[in-house]
Amino acid sequence: MFTGIIEAIGTVQRIEAAGTNLTFWLTCPFTNELKIDQSLAHNGVCLTIIAIENEQYAVTAIDETLKKTNVGHWVIGSKVNLERCMPANGRFDGHIVQGHVDQTGVVTAITPQDGSWLYDFTYDASTENITVEKGSICINGTSLTVFNSGENTFSVAIIPYTYEHTTFHTLQVGDTVNLEFDIVGKYIRKMLK
Repeated sequence: MFTGIIEAIGTVQRIEAAGTNLTFWLTCPFTNELKIDQSLAHNGVCLTIIAIENEQYAVTAIDETLKKTNVGHWVIGSKVNLERCMPANGRFDGHIVQGHVDQTGVVTAITPQDGSWLYDFTYDASTENITVEKGSICINGTSLTVFNSGENTFSVAIIPYTYEHTTFHTLQVGDTVNLEFDIVGKYIRKMLK
């Protein structure tokens, strides 16, 4: 389980193909604290560490993950938001995040707001995922608050700290992002059906 509070930004160093799977080797500031078989959220995607060599660690993404997330867009040099699992005695500083991406979305606008930024997104509404005004959304692993919630659109505001300490400063209009919708909302929607 995660909270959507990004700890660091990792960098893709190399990519190895094995059938339809891709293994990504990354570096991050806390590589020396990682362990094989540990779960680590990468842009909100929970991936298992399979190897550690010096300052690099490896994770493998299967075909399903590559098709349903933005992991398949990574290239050498890609910057990735990272979060380790929440410890049992930890605090919920964000919201409940499972590391299971529901679908991808697209950045439709980035508007500077005199010290902060407004990001607009669209997503395929046929999946029946929903946002609600002032509800939670996880974008590339980052816990954020929704506003301007529409049928298949929403906005988030990004403060300078989040802009600088996550990959939001690298996003451009047209980029694909990973979306994990609020787990409470998903359960309520299912119960109402």
